[in-house]
Amino acid sequence: MAERTLRGARLGGQSFEDERGIEFAARQQSAYACTNGHEFEVTMALEADVPAIWECPKCGAEARSTQGIEPELKAEKPARTHWDMLLERRSIPELEEILTERLELLRGGEIGPAHLHRPRKKKANA
Repeated sequence: MAERTLRGARLGGQSFEDERGIEFAARQQSAYACTNGHEFEVTMALEADVPAIWECPKCGAEARSTQGIEPELKAEKPARTHWDMLLERRSIPELEEILTERLELLRGGEIGPAHLHRPRKKKANA
C-alpha cells in the first residue's frame, strides 16, 4: 500500500513550469472609485465585459467605474405576500364561503382550542 502513495509537490500547487514562450492575453486596466474615497484599478482581459460596480479591496464598499460605465437597471418584482399567493388560488367569494363555514364550525365547538368549548351547564327546571 505504501508503494502506491502519491509523491510530489504539496497541495495548493506550485507550478514547476516557467513563463518563457507563453503569450499572455491582451489586457486592459479598469479604474474604480469607492464611496469612501479609495481609488484602484483592476486588470482584465481585453475581451472581458467591464462591470460597472466592483467591491473595494480596502474597505469592501461598492466602487463604481470611473470610465463612465453605468450599471444596468433591473426591473424589480414586487414582493409576493401570502395574500397575493392566496388570491392566485381562490376568489374573494370562495374565501368568504370558506370563512363562513369555518366560523360555523368554531362556534359549534367542532374546531378550535379546547378551553373555548367547555360543556355548558344546563339550567335546571324548577
